[in-house]
Formats: sequence, structure tokens, C-alpha cells
Amino acid sequence: QLQLVESGGGLVQPGGSLRLSCAASGFTLDYYVIGWFRQAPGKEREGVSCISGRTAMSYYADSVKGRFTISRDNAKNTVYLQMNSLKPEDTAVYYCASGTRFGVRWYLEEEYPYWGQGTQVTVSS
Repeated sequence: QLQLVESGGGLVQPGGSLRLSCAASGFTLDYYVIGWFRQAPGKEREGVSCISGRTAMSYYADSVKGRFTISRDNAKNTVYLQMNSLKPEDTAVYYCASGTRFGVRWYLEEEYPYWGQGTQVTVSS
């Protein structure tokens, strides 16, 4: 059974860092696009970043460019989201999702059939 499990969330002070992990089971990540999304209270879910399969090309939302880095370790069947210089507005539940198409529509939820359960990130002093 295909499954995605996020981990690494928590409470961090503004300016701090966290690394989120998205571990896959039941399928091999190599050929899949993995996206990270987030949903803050009272807001719609939004695309944060995505990474392609073998070529590891990536997209980022403007709000996180220069602060977040997406990467993948296919040997561990895991995708990471390194988040630096965190701001209170980064507070949200973060989800990873898998799909098969990499392109300009990367930020649309409909491009990703499979989703993890989410991990909470709270940035507060």
C-alpha cells in the first residue's frame, strides 16, 4: 500500500531551522514528483516546493525562495525540506504529496493523488 509519512515538525523560534522528512513506503520515489504543501489556520493549502524524480529539478514558492531547500535521497526513499530563517508566517501543517507530472502546475493539489497526514510546524517566540 502506497504511503507517505511526514516527520520533523515542531516548535521553533523565529530565525530558526527545521528539516522535514517525507518517507515513502509501498512504492519507489525515484520516478515520482514529490511536493510539499502547507496549510495555515483559516487559509487554503498552498504549494511550497516540489522536486522531480531522477533529475531532482525543483520549484519553490516565492515566499520561501532562498530560505527553503528541497532534496531527495532515493536510496532512503525519502524527500527532505530544509527550512531556514523561519518566520511566524511559516506556521502551518506541512504535507508531502506524490505525483507523476513535473511542470508549471506543480503547485496545484490536483497534480498529486497521494498525500501524507501532515506535520505541524510552529514558529513562535
